[in-house]
Amino acid sequence: MLTTALSTLRTRWVTFAGSFVALSLGVALIAVMGLALASSLDAPDRGPERFAAAQVVVKGRDALEVSTPIGVRGRKLAQPRAVPVGVVAKLRDLGTVVEDRSFAVRAEGGPADLVGHPWSTAAFAPYALDAGRAPRAADEVVVSGDWARPGARVRTDGGTVRVVGTVAGLGFENAVFSTDARAAELAPRSLQLVVDADAAAVREAVRGSEGVQVLTGDARRYADADPDRDAEALTAMNALFGTAGGVTGFVSVFVVASTFAFAVAQRRREFGLLRTAGATPGQIRRMVVHEALAVGVLASAAGCVLGSRAAPELVEWAVDENLAPRWFTLGDHTWPYHVAFWTGLLVALCGVLAASWRAGRTGPAEALREASADARPMIRGRLLCGAVLLVTAVVTLALALAADPGGLLQRKTYVSRPMLLITAVALLAPLLVRPLVRLIAWLPARLPGAGGMLVRENAAAGVRRTAAVAAPVLVTVALAGSLLGATATLDGAKATEVRERTAADFVVAPAGDAGFDGATLRRLRAVPGAEVSASSSSAVYVLEEGVALVGSDARAAEPGPLAATTRLPLVAGRTDDLDDDSIIVNEEWEKRTVGERVDVWLGDGTRKSLRIAAVMAVGTGDNGVYVTPRNAPAAPVDRVDVRLAHGADAHAVADGLRRAVRASDGEVLTGEAWVRATRPGTDRTTRTGFFLVLGIALLYTGVSLANTMVMATSDRVRELAALRLAGATRWQVLRLVGAEALTVVVVGGLLGALVAGLDLAGMWSALGLLSVWTPVEVPWTALGAALGACAALAVVSAVVPAGLALRRGAVELAGARE
Repeated sequence: MLTTALSTLRTRWVTFAGSFVALSLGVALIAVMGLALASSLDAPDRGPERFAAAQVVVKGRDALEVSTPIGVRGRKLAQPRAVPVGVVAKLRDLGTVVEDRSFAVRAEGGPADLVGHPWSTAAFAPYALDAGRAPRAADEVVVSGDWARPGARVRTDGGTVRVVGTVAGLGFENAVFSTDARAAELAPRSLQLVVDADAAAVREAVRGSEGVQVLTGDARRYADADPDRDAEALTAMNALFGTAGGVTGFVSVFVVASTFAFAVAQRRREFGLLRTAGATPGQIRRMVVHEALAVGVLASAAGCVLGSRAAPELVEWAVDENLAPRWFTLGDHTWPYHVAFWTGLLVALCGVLAASWRAGRTGPAEALREASADARPMIRGRLLCGAVLLVTAVVTLALALAADPGGLLQRKTYVSRPMLLITAVALLAPLLVRPLVRLIAWLPARLPGAGGMLVRENAAAGVRRTAAVAAPVLVTVALAGSLLGATATLDGAKATEVRERTAADFVVAPAGDAGFDGATLRRLRAVPGAEVSASSSSAVYVLEEGVALVGSDARAAEPGPLAATTRLPLVAGRTDDLDDDSIIVNEEWEKRTVGERVDVWLGDGTRKSLRIAAVMAVGTGDNGVYVTPRNAPAAPVDRVDVRLAHGADAHAVADGLRRAVRASDGEVLTGEAWVRATRPGTDRTTRTGFFLVLGIALLYTGVSLANTMVMATSDRVRELAALRLAGATRWQVLRLVGAEALTVVVVGGLLGALVAGLDLAGMWSALGLLSVWTPVEVPWTALGAALGACAALAVVSAVVPAGLALRRGAVELAGARE
């Protein structure tokens, strides 16, 4: 049988070429994602940047650490503490102390990520002047990079400044240096400082001061603006490539198994001839397995080679798109090749095992059959597996809705959930093909001529062929609809929450991160006809179940103005009951009974016991907590909601608000304009990651669709000859083939839309249970583009081989071997 298998590979090369291409491409994709994921597991050691030339850096308390029965749990504080004044005085006795300050800067024509510092800290990077001089006046600055030259006047959110010098950029930030006095005005709080003294003496001076850190050596990097950015970059990279790798693996396994099963199913007459010649069922099965083994080994090896060539291109693209940090490179890893190779071989064998069992059951009478209709297109095992997977998908969704609907809104959940549904619907596709084909072709079949009727009958009769060709389309449409629809629906739900909570007529936002100063707030409160609610962003930390330190975003505001300008989604209690001894929580909290007391840590790490004044619905997860300003120490006012007093003129109030914030360059928006401007959206990394996943899926399923169409068309040579002998012209046959391909694509599109619809219905139900009623967002453009691409590929892949075959005479085609 091995000789027979090798002979079959040689004579039926078109069929096995399709399986080879599908498998090698799948292995290549798994290898590429594996290599990228392996390279993102380890970050290179990064030394200090802004304070590379500093001897000692002293930093105030910036983390909360709580002892639990299972160890110490820590969280970054929303409002880090400054170095205590008494400690600073001791340090000045040891040597020169330079206070560091950082603040965001917005400048016309400048980079979007400009950050300001005092000029005295420039030497610690070190920065060196390459043109001009140091700043001496409040309106003078030195900038890094080449976006401005000495003498240029630049408008910033802190006023118009004159560039008096430039320094070469060091790659980790775009800096603007002001005088120390001006920097202190723009950023009054100094959270860290540099000490020119012996490290041991500095440690002795800060002994006994809670949370104060003395940073030397490589530890000085923790004084940089974003010391955890490498870890965060790794997390983002792992999520990106992990998601892409998981989806790619699923798509490749799904399509390869479908391709192999179809390749075996279309050879039943050949197996019948072998059975007539005396082959036993076991010999037929061994032959099929040997064929799959040969194709699997060659295709997996080719896929690994292809993956090694494509992986560097993916890494370069990720760096160019700022999805990966500058240091990210492809590492020297071998295990992804092993995973890809053996996965490909295993998929080839698993994909053919079930089909080989059916091939072995082929009777000798199959060789005498002329009809290509599928008498029994679906075996009991496939029906059972499909039904079990469908029931499992429905039951798990129901249990999730009952137990934790919020869990269905997590990215990992809505990325992985469609896979089970896709597999179940694909397995049950033969049951759905005939009714869908007859529905789609109902109108064309009633038009004059036999074309519509032939399209309907051919597609309905060849159920296996139709289901195999529709499978790649099903995957593409289902993934596009589920992933993009889920993110759009979730974004829409968050926007709905913001809109329903906002009762303010105007919202005033500051220009920078420093917030509004006291003088600006007094001017805003003095505007006639305006009821002002100033609020700050902070955080509150709570120990859940005694072991988990959980942080919640907090907004601090006075209760009366808060109730007038905000509609909180309360399920118990009242907003007016909030005071300095209480807190408004949401239903996710372990303690959520009005009147109950809960121990919390405030944004600066202060521990406090607060009474629960009210409880909010969970919503999409963005409903944090509310406290009074006294319980958000050092949090700057970053938003002012304004409600018009009874009888007040809106235009007059708006003009008064603009005059009040003119000096601080604040922005006055109507409530609706503010809702639109702050509409939540999917972050760039997640969005690009989804398009990467969908692009890979579309590419792979497109190639697999083309392969399957070529395989299916090449197997219909005698059928096409029969049409020619019946009087059909060459162009009529080609139109028929193209119409059948379109019909099959529509079938796959409808099955994919069914999966996406079920998936989005689950998310909509979860949002409803969380008290957020929002319409489902269907990505019609993406679905149309995916379906259109599949349709074009299917038509070309079906018509071209049919056209090449029809170049021979009808009699010659009728006598051709399959």
